[in-house]
Amino acid sequence: MMEKMYVQKACLSLKVLFLLSVVVFLTSCLSWVMEKPSFVLRGVSLRPLSLTDVNLLLDLDVQNPNRFDLNFKSFEYTVYLKNEEIGNGRLEKELRIPSSATTRIQAPVAAKFIDLSGSLKSILTEGNLPYKITGKVVVKTALGSRQFPFTSEGRINLK
Repeated sequence: MMEKMYVQKACLSLKVLFLLSVVVFLTSCLSWVMEKPSFVLRGVSLRPLSLTDVNLLLDLDVQNPNRFDLNFKSFEYTVYLKNEEIGNGRLEKELRIPSSATTRIQAPVAAKFIDLSGSLKSILTEGNLPYKITGKVVVKTALGSRQFPFTSEGRINLK
């Protein structure tokens, strides 16, 4: 009788070990299956909050190259114009990016007018500005969450 219990416990332990191994394997394979989304800045809107603070609203195109939807759990970013940091932001709400599609999202950036001194003049007077956005996005999957760092660079015409 005792021997049968040991055999049952051993079988149960092996089953649990096997399931854990499968989950670890599938999680590690996720990077082979899931491609990184890409980001392109399409526009910037200025919204003064006070005499010292301003809120920038970024229009970003997010491209999902995967054959399945991506669900962003969180999205953190820092924005640079003409190699000057102009601010950063974070979206905490979940975003769904459809499969094989490009989706426009709006991302707020908190900044101070004093931090924008050089960039603000460029935003208002120049046309074609170099930009860079760096950050990380956390994607929710069936096997947990996966974090993707990203960098996007390009030029934007703000006129």
